[in-house]
Amino acid sequence: MTRKQKRLTMILGGLAILGVAVGIILYALSGTITFFHTPSDLADTHVKVGDRIRLGGMVEKGSITKGPGAVTSFLVTDQIATVKVSYEGILPDLFREGQGVVAEGKMQPDGSFVADTVLAKHDENYMPRELADSLKAKGVKLGQGANP
Repeated sequence: MTRKQKRLTMILGGLAILGVAVGIILYALSGTITFFHTPSDLADTHVKVGDRIRLGGMVEKGSITKGPGAVTSFLVTDQIATVKVSYEGILPDLFREGQGVVAEGKMQPDGSFVADTVLAKHDENYMPRELADSLKAKGVKLGQGANP
């Protein structure tokens, strides 16, 4: 084998090892990626019961109810569809009706959503860009303070 052939073999071997490593990393991360959905997207997509997703929309006015302990239920809407969300824990200080919210958790067989994380907008000038874009694409008019 000449020097040129040895060098080419080393380079190709290194690229093969790098490709396998990247493939293993991407496969490992695929189980932890959470995708963003609005309530009306849930009907269009095939989200399975128990799949971990992020659900975003607006907290429907008059829908927040406190349950036993630290359990809170509320409705998330994109003005087209609505999903009932339940969350056990302390909600963010700025969580309230009519505000943008992103909840991370799992769908239940009855169509409700159990969240383990709830994120609320932090001031009047912020809404997650993907939530604002998704709501605008569905024709929902956002208030002046809701634009990203």
